[in-house]
Amino acid sequence: MTHAEHVAAVRAGEIGSMHSWELVTAVDGPGTRLTVFLAGCPLRCLYCHNPDTLKMKDGEPVAVDTLLARVRRYLPVFRATGGGLTVSGGEPLMQPAFLGRLLRGAKEMGVHTTIDTSGLLGTHASDALLDDVDLVLLDIKSGLPGTYRRATGRDLAPTLDFSRRLAERGNAMWIRFVLVPGLTDAPENVAAVADHVATLPTVQRVEVLPFHQMGRDKWDRLGMAYELDGTPAPDTALVERVREQFRERGLTVY
Repeated sequence: MTHAEHVAAVRAGEIGSMHSWELVTAVDGPGTRLTVFLAGCPLRCLYCHNPDTLKMKDGEPVAVDTLLARVRRYLPVFRATGGGLTVSGGEPLMQPAFLGRLLRGAKEMGVHTTIDTSGLLGTHASDALLDDVDLVLLDIKSGLPGTYRRATGRDLAPTLDFSRRLAERGNAMWIRFVLVPGLTDAPENVAAVADHVATLPTVQRVEVLPFHQMGRDKWDRLGMAYELDGTPAPDTALVERVREQFRERGLTVY
């Protein structure tokens, strides 16, 4: 394939940039999931545990047909467990044409589909793409704009706008909130997230994810400065306080 042919295939969504894939259970959606991690992300989260997915150019080229063949291979597993395909990253909406083709192919096989997104690039998702999404794992990383910018380097508003659009469309959502001591744990920040989520009728659950240092070594290997070096994991009392703030709004919390 010539360079021009490759570029055309990328633009058409026939070829994407993938970091990796794995088969997981009880993570990234219901049942056993084939989770595909696409390369490229517009956020720069201080606590990112996959900093090796940040640049699209660092991923491996993959044909959508290759991934769909892998999805087909696991159809019996999906049917037995109520699982399916999850597309994560990075940020899958960095590659909307490729994502759209992948989701369409999966739905044609009758596979349950999920995308894991920050929502920052929600305007990249057409209604046709979202029609092929059964579940959105929406990462709302902060409820206060200043805290969001400190944590991610970007604006909060696009994520909130996307969440409202999903709710209006009827797309099911699981909300993910990473609890980082000293960064996202302030009661007023959690309350702002909880208050917003409580207005979204299609939210099925909220997952409070305790911060951990498991991605620390990747930052070192990539030669990237890691600002949260001394940040501890939240203790049980803090995790329970935050989960209770969501429960107080009538939300189902994990």
